[in-house]
Amino acid sequence: MKKFIVLFSIFLLIFIFSGCSNKNSQPISDTKFALDTYCTLTVYDKVPKKVLDDGFKAIEDIEKKMSVTIEDSEVSEINKNAGIRPVKVSPDTFYVIKKAIHFSEIEKGYFDITVGPIVNLWNIGTDKARVPSAEEIKAKLPLVNYKNIVLDEKNMTVMLKDKGMSIDLGGIAKGYAADKVAEVLKKEGVKHAIINLGGDVLTIGTKPDGTNWRVGIQTPFKPRGEYFGIVEVAEKAVVTSGVYERYFEKDGKLYHHILNPFTGYPADNHLYSVTIITDTSIDGDALAKVFVMGLDEGLKVAENLPGVEAIFVTDDKKVYITSGLKGNFRITDPEYTLMTK
Repeated sequence: MKKFIVLFSIFLLIFIFSGCSNKNSQPISDTKFALDTYCTLTVYDKVPKKVLDDGFKAIEDIEKKMSVTIEDSEVSEINKNAGIRPVKVSPDTFYVIKKAIHFSEIEKGYFDITVGPIVNLWNIGTDKARVPSAEEIKAKLPLVNYKNIVLDEKNMTVMLKDKGMSIDLGGIAKGYAADKVAEVLKKEGVKHAIINLGGDVLTIGTKPDGTNWRVGIQTPFKPRGEYFGIVEVAEKAVVTSGVYERYFEKDGKLYHHILNPFTGYPADNHLYSVTIITDTSIDGDALAKVFVMGLDEGLKVAENLPGVEAIFVTDDKKVYITSGLKGNFRITDPEYTLMTK
């Protein structure tokens, strides 16, 4: 979760058509910058503003524990002690790391939180972004291996086997934070809400009128508000990973932040974005990294997971969806074409 400054219009990947037929519904909403993005909580129930404040406290708590840019965070302590000793962590951090390992297995290593050393070479999304040399990447690649994370559930400790290893939870912690916010809001009586953490969208219930939320999927490389398709959901997470989130250009070539842990370079597979629809945001966040696997393998993984749907967008504006989205997703931009596999 590197610190960087982004325009809200660029980073907000997904937006909500939240108008409700119930005109008496006056939502309360607030936006704050956390987890290196703009986080917006919108509640459509009659609850005090304190409910939103409690939601943001949950986000801040996750950030303090899991950010690699906070020197005394639990993740930073794990990284500082790589190859030295186990580090005792909170149940939250232990759970997220354990989940990350689980999804690394599912995604055949294409999602790997030990990619930290490579992330630090590229620094994409910061003012220090650069193209590292092939030698630099080759030297760091042996440090990337999620199987070298040692978990001790009894003592609640995490250890990285080799010195120089580091984990980066930027590909999963935001999803977990959204789930924690939902948990807080529901405990305080919220039944209709949208949690939007920089494009990681989690819906609570339906709209107040009982209809589904209509989520527009952002058109790659276009201003916020331009969408190529709409999906209808209720009590679901909608999470997108796209090359247009964070990138820089060098000598006419675009370098984006979605790194391939096997090569050390940004994934180069003709995809613009992958959107995952699932029950929890942590699952959606981690599974959106099937992006790195490419269209064929990524689509196969998503299709075979129960309760998971996906939308893949290629760089020639073709859209592929999992079978469960048929009849529940429609293209709205004529430049894009819905394809079948």
